[in-house]
Amino acid sequence: MIELKSISKQYKVTVRDKGLKGAIKSMFVRKYKTIDALCDVSFKIDDGEIVGYIGPNGAGKSTTIKIMCGILAPTSGECVVNGYDPMKQRKSYVKHIGAVFGQRSNLSWDLPIIDSFELLKEIYRISDEDYNTNLKSLTEILELEELLNKPPRQMSLGQRMKCELAGAMLHNPKVLFLDEPTIGLDSTSKLVVRDMIKSINNKMNVTVILTTHDMNDIEALTNRVILIGKGKLLYDGSFNNIKNKYRDKITIDLELYDEISDFAIDGYEVVNNTPGKITVKPCKDTKFNIIDFTQQVYGKYNLKDINVNHLNLEEIIYELYKEYNV
Repeated sequence: MIELKSISKQYKVTVRDKGLKGAIKSMFVRKYKTIDALCDVSFKIDDGEIVGYIGPNGAGKSTTIKIMCGILAPTSGECVVNGYDPMKQRKSYVKHIGAVFGQRSNLSWDLPIIDSFELLKEIYRISDEDYNTNLKSLTEILELEELLNKPPRQMSLGQRMKCELAGAMLHNPKVLFLDEPTIGLDSTSKLVVRDMIKSINNKMNVTVILTTHDMNDIEALTNRVILIGKGKLLYDGSFNNIKNKYRDKITIDLELYDEISDFAIDGYEVVNNTPGKITVKPCKDTKFNIIDFTQQVYGKYNLKDINVNHLNLEEIIYELYKEYNV
């Protein structure tokens, strides 16, 4: 379905020396430097997959998406989506993709949603039969019945995102690009949008590429993640493997009946020691076992309570970014 082979993208940008002298000089003598936005990126995505495409700001995610959408041409390499070269066959290709960007709208702000849909029908040259069939199906899947005659300006952010997803799927695309689809949404709306994406994927067998900084989106929608940093592909695999890798990155809070200034347990490092509460973490070569650890503590100290803190999803990704130096 989607295959990128050794994709690279370079930009040439102007640079100038500091100060007024440098500004004046740059008016007559231009200096340039080349920036590598993508460096030899390769991956393959099969039909019907949902893939999380993640990385810090400036990593190259948007550049990759723009290449896959046919907006940018790569400097080198090959991109094939659904049998098309997105840049060379753009006019034919765009009929087979949909895109939803969390911070941009494809719908008219003041027109009722149904009018925006009619406009998209004409843009994509959807037949009356296909349009009516797809509209009916999407209205049921996304529960749009009460929204069709409202303009986006009268809707909540979650309701607008429903309509954005419907608009992107009206022409029945094979691939759906989602860029931060839950940005700015409250917790309830995020759950609704995630369920809608899963329903679209399951019922319409559309391939979904999801870029997001919300790791809960990734965990809820897919187990495959592609990590990019500084324009380079760093990881392509299971999200569960990432979580398991950092499973032992924990801290343990201990509450003691006595104040212990020289608390020590073999294989563990004291992170914090305040009156009545001590926080420790396993040393690098220590394999944490709650039973063994508790027995060690009970053998030396008067333990009142114990709490084990695992890394949350954001902390796991932060550790992953640190490991790859991005």
